[in-house]
Amino acid sequence: MVDDLFDISARDAGEEGTATIVLRVHAQPGAGRTAVVGRHGDSLKVRVAAPPQGGRANEALTRLLAETFGLRNDQVSLSGGASSRLKRFQLAGVDLDDFRRLLERSLEPGGAGAGPQARLSPH
Repeated sequence: MVDDLFDISARDAGEEGTATIVLRVHAQPGAGRTAVVGRHGDSLKVRVAAPPQGGRANEALTRLLAETFGLRNDQVSLSGGASSRLKRFQLAGVDLDDFRRLLERSLEPGGAGAGPQARLSPH
């Protein structure tokens, strides 16, 4: 179960089954490659090649999360922990069933969380 990795902050009006969620992320900047690598407690563990200076690691995390969950970059925003390894990202307009499926898949060994080149279709 992956529901402990995120909180639903709002149900989106007008679109059945969509919501805005807050995903907890444990970031490791300056890694050899960018990838979702598993869990770290109640957070999604993500490595990014970008260094933390100048917000580059946060930008790389935003792009990776958008790509991993089939979202546009403007649907993903850092909502807490800008200078910390423990971060919170807000993901807007998320189909909850698809999000849970993609999150579970990204956590599988050798799964689609291997990095930006591992695109997932939303269905």
